[in-house]
Amino acid sequence: MDGQLLPVLVLLLGASGLCEQGPGPGGPLEEPPEEKPPEEKPSEEEPLEEDRVLVLSQQTLGQALQEHPALLVEFYAPWCGHCRALAPEYRKAAALLAAESARVTLAKVDGPAEPELAEEFAVTEYPTLKFFRDGNRTHPEEYTGPREAKGIAEWLRRRVGPSARRLEDEEDARALMDAQDVVVVGFFQDLQDRDVATFLGLAQDALDMTFGLTDRPQLFQKFGLTKDTVVLFKKYDEGRADFPVDKELGLDQGDLSRFLLTHSMHLVTEYSSETSSKIFAARILNHLLLFVNQTLDAHRELLPGFREAAPHFRGQVLFVVVDVGADNDHVLQYFGLKAQEAPTLRFINIETTKKYAPGHGAPVTAAAITDFCRAVLGGGIKPYRLSQEVPPDWDQRPVKTLVGKNFEQVAFDETKNVFIKFYAPWCAHCKEMAPAWEELAEKYRDHEDIVIAELDATANELEAFPVHGFPTLKYFPAGPGRKVIDYKGARDLETFSKFLDSGGELPAEEPAEVPGATFPVGVCLQASGQSSGG
Repeated sequence: MDGQLLPVLVLLLGASGLCEQGPGPGGPLEEPPEEKPPEEKPSEEEPLEEDRVLVLSQQTLGQALQEHPALLVEFYAPWCGHCRALAPEYRKAAALLAAESARVTLAKVDGPAEPELAEEFAVTEYPTLKFFRDGNRTHPEEYTGPREAKGIAEWLRRRVGPSARRLEDEEDARALMDAQDVVVVGFFQDLQDRDVATFLGLAQDALDMTFGLTDRPQLFQKFGLTKDTVVLFKKYDEGRADFPVDKELGLDQGDLSRFLLTHSMHLVTEYSSETSSKIFAARILNHLLLFVNQTLDAHRELLPGFREAAPHFRGQVLFVVVDVGADNDHVLQYFGLKAQEAPTLRFINIETTKKYAPGHGAPVTAAAITDFCRAVLGGGIKPYRLSQEVPPDWDQRPVKTLVGKNFEQVAFDETKNVFIKFYAPWCAHCKEMAPAWEELAEKYRDHEDIVIAELDATANELEAFPVHGFPTLKYFPAGPGRKVIDYKGARDLETFSKFLDSGGELPAEEPAEVPGATFPVGVCLQASGQSSGG
């Protein structure tokens, strides 16, 4: 989210980090150069190198695969902004690995200039990174790591070297644990067991944790273990969490991954742009938020009680502190709160987006927090939905203003064709299309049977129309039956007009996709953990 919002809201802004493959900017055809006597060339060119990154082509890729048993190749396009942003980090990663003499090489291919390679490796968007092992050209591994230098380097280290450090004695174990806040150690009596391969496979991608591995009986005894177990050691909260390996079913990578994500989280996490991605990655659907002003002593005194209640709900409810004095207005707005209402609690299920509030004036104590969570989980408290008051001038502008309290009356008026934009105030794509929406309303303002409207979906929640992406456009044609049509076309005045004039149908010749977009149209996603657009 680069400027990420609270993942409990899962409001991810920005671009997907990818450019769709397509023709880059081009110029007029040039006259062919004057013919010269052909020069004698070697049978195969030598790969070029820029800042420790190989520059490959159709002619040099084969040679590079033969010479470099571990090769990461970036397919880029010169016109792609995401590729340009990645370039300095990619060079830094190459320098980091070269400095430690790592057995891995970084390379790049200009995709549009090498269409045969782009087609061979099914490159459809830029940048695309693929990892080649031992010259195997047919089955490269997709790069799934971060887009910054340290993350790229670490992802590669864990593929060319052991993803977990072998621990021989207590001194090894202590050295590993002292060096990191979170360490995961696999205790396996037989290191040839298939569960070890599962453990090491997970370790390859869990880049924010350090992994160790041992089969030494003295270490089993030291840490009080009698059977195969994965142990997460941490320098906070409980200090340790054990994941015994099921003797019959073996080690399930998905279950272990969820366990490590859950138990590596602090019992109480303070929301920030740095912690937001971890909050979402924990995949705990229920979140309890304590809104406080961290500058006030009386508010800070509530934190121990909040922390005291948290262990009872480990893995079931994520406890998050939101500082209303920081730049978190979007979070307050999402819950229909004002900073002056802190301290207060809110509970949300991020899958259903249902929100819950304690009774007015309820204390913020460990006992009250525990009772509130249990009541929500047990179905004893009903969710609330946000709705603004109807503005007195809601129908005075060309674009009509809808809220939760007047939505039904306007959208399902059987005498009107109603075209509604569901938006979020912070959404860049919504702001981008706003002028076209205003122009559309102005164009049809004298059509009594057509209404152009907008609804702030972050401040007004509609049970029948949950909105997961912004902007969402829906058309409610006149007549009985409460019919609704989702608009999926381009966001410009001409296409909007054709859609309205045809009674809610997009002309067949109108392309559904906007060139250069990863999705048909740019969208800021809510409750999905990703975003698209450019």
